[in-house]
Amino acid sequence: MKNKIIAYQGIQGAYSHLAYKNVFPQSQAIGCETFQDAMQLVESGEADFAMIPIENSTAGRVEEIYRLIPKMQLHILDEHFEAVKHCLLVLQDAKMEDIKYISSHPQALAQCHIKLTNLNLEPIAKFDTAGAAKEIKELNNIHHAAVASSLTSELYNLKILDDDFGDFKGNTTRFLILSKQSIIPIYDKNISYITSLVFSVRNIPSALFKALGGFATNGINLIKLESYSMTGSMDASQFHVDIDGHTDEKNLQLALDELRFFANEVKILGVYKRDSYRDKMKMFEVN
Repeated sequence: MKNKIIAYQGIQGAYSHLAYKNVFPQSQAIGCETFQDAMQLVESGEADFAMIPIENSTAGRVEEIYRLIPKMQLHILDEHFEAVKHCLLVLQDAKMEDIKYISSHPQALAQCHIKLTNLNLEPIAKFDTAGAAKEIKELNNIHHAAVASSLTSELYNLKILDDDFGDFKGNTTRFLILSKQSIIPIYDKNISYITSLVFSVRNIPSALFKALGGFATNGINLIKLESYSMTGSMDASQFHVDIDGHTDEKNLQLALDELRFFANEVKILGVYKRDSYRDKMKMFEVN
């Protein structure tokens, strides 16, 4: 998509910046301090889309996003999987034995937890990975390091001590592309789709079992089910569900009818094409 404005959290060199460049190479971008700021730019019409990380293969879900999306009037337009390769960055004259503190976004720190523990380094949480790298340059202190992309080493003239600092190989982050408009693709039986939605149930026995029962009886596969307590309440839970299928498919329509009967506030977040990365991972698991 040309001439579109993409909002993302972080500064130049952040993983969200790299992901946006891969998906929207001919578009402009606005870096924001927080995820909420990026999403609000789309709500206000100052940006066309927001590119937001929602989960990582090593560190799990970005819980803040699951809480933000239902509160905002945005829709999921697409998904994108981005390979993440963390680098350990220091000043040019620093050595491994000099490092005492390491800064990065909490998700990146979580993805390097084993190595941080083994090296006895003190983690410091920052708003984003690239910002942490920039701060290392500004601090000019050999005791401080950052976890960020290789691009940030070039941007801020930092040395890479370890170009694969993550705990696990194949580290990947799933991004959602959010839009103010709900754009549901026309159903094509030859294409695989995902429907994402949120709903809530009362905290009573079997409430979730009854709400989800229609998916089982109609042969619908649930890809993901995330739960969290609703703001200001310990008596009700909200659930985020990613479903294999398109809302124009009869079986999914029947399952959603049953869900609406037992659940409260069912909200469709988006219907979008299933990323081919999922099929590659499935083939890898089988082999």
